[in-house]
Amino acid sequence: MSQLRGLLRTMRPKQWTKNGFVFVPLLFDRKLDDLPYLLATLAGFGLLCLASSVIYLINDLADIEADRAHPVKRSRPLPSGQLSQHIAVAAAVALSVVVVPLAYLLKPAFALVIVTYLVTQIAYTFRLKHIVIIDVLTLASAYLLRVVAGVELVDVVRFSPWLYIFAGMLALFLGVGKRRQELVQLQHKANNTRAILDQYSVSLLDEMIVIVTATSILTYSLYTFSAEGLPENHSMMLTIPFVLYGIFRYLYLIHVRGEGGAPDEVFLHDRPLQATVMLWGVAVFIVLYLLP
Repeated sequence: MSQLRGLLRTMRPKQWTKNGFVFVPLLFDRKLDDLPYLLATLAGFGLLCLASSVIYLINDLADIEADRAHPVKRSRPLPSGQLSQHIAVAAAVALSVVVVPLAYLLKPAFALVIVTYLVTQIAYTFRLKHIVIIDVLTLASAYLLRVVAGVELVDVVRFSPWLYIFAGMLALFLGVGKRRQELVQLQHKANNTRAILDQYSVSLLDEMIVIVTATSILTYSLYTFSAEGLPENHSMMLTIPFVLYGIFRYLYLIHVRGEGGAPDEVFLHDRPLQATVMLWGVAVFIVLYLLP
């Protein structure tokens, strides 16, 4: 039972919230009330969660020595010894063998996205996370691939390219914010636990945050009044304040509260941020489904 609990913790179900990006095309393509597409997206969400767990297992196996020197990560099942490395390897292989064929049965194009996600994240674990700037771009690509997966599952006809750019910029915002918080928390121990942090500075990361913050807001705003298929009265622009508040709230959590090291944990614990995302979703639903 101890090994099972350790395995489940290493699979990180709390971080499965990131896979919620797969529902974005379903919502914005006005197919939330289409049962076959809804079921396909739910199935895709489940498979993405398992694929994510494969990466978490591989990542923890690869970083086991570095994690033992980390003030927080050393308590994880693998570095602490709660979970056997042999069991972790077997679980990663078994999940991979299950996920890819099921994804292909769901839709071949979706399976291709899953394979791309696995390959890029494995490359990140063993190589790309050691290359400055490329590391955060690869982290952001994981979020974007989740959106692409949703697009493949619902056969979109109204999904604007602006949403791809917005999702990518928002993902970069979260990735750069995570790097900044890791650098601040670890300080002089940063090089011992994550060598790439030695290539960054707080001032550089702050400048990057400014750029991706501005670009995220700009691209979403452009989407609300220039994308095809939206209400002609530009009512989608009413959702911009929710995006603004959500981004500003996250900046507050990073700079004032010292949070932001793990976006999923911030979302799960910050009530104002949760309320903002919920209200934004309700507002988008009203504009797309009830007003036209």
